[in-house]
Amino acid sequence: MHRYKKTQSVLLYAVLAFYLILFSSIIIFKNVSPLEIFDENRMVYRSFNILLFHTIKSYFMGDANVSNSVIFNNILGNIVLFIPLGIYLQLFKRNKKAIVSFAYVFAISLFIEIIQFSLGIGAADIDDILLNCIGGIIGILIYKLLTVFIKDRSKIRTVITVCSSIIGVPLFIVTILLLINR
Repeated sequence: MHRYKKTQSVLLYAVLAFYLILFSSIIIFKNVSPLEIFDENRMVYRSFNILLFHTIKSYFMGDANVSNSVIFNNILGNIVLFIPLGIYLQLFKRNKKAIVSFAYVFAISLFIEIIQFSLGIGAADIDDILLNCIGGIIGILIYKLLTVFIKDRSKIRTVITVCSSIIGVPLFIVTILLLINR
């Protein structure tokens, strides 16, 4: 039994590590590599939007000069990428109050937008924060829903490990294959 728990922990933390690497590469390093951040010759991209729903509205009204796939990736991507964060925060934090986890999701999202603007590596957008928070809330609610049906915390951890592995391992393999074929 002890060996099973150890294997479960290793798998859970491996998928979490992969998620964090993927998370930072998509959110922070999508336009520039970590090695290029402080290169004085790189292209600096810096903009910000503090008007709530401005970007989302421009997508749906056709004002944004971007493809539908960019719109889809931006809206859905910002939500989906933060769902695991909400789940993992609930799983690993001692304080399981949803509002505390939500505060962490909001703070992390705000921090990322500030970093993107400060380093000139992307657009800081209040709508991204909103979409990220929606994703975090979905993750928190998924965890809370699990606690309604499964009372034993170790079984919840097992369910999250299995689900993370089912999603994370194939995603890891696809990511590696994409990087190899670049």
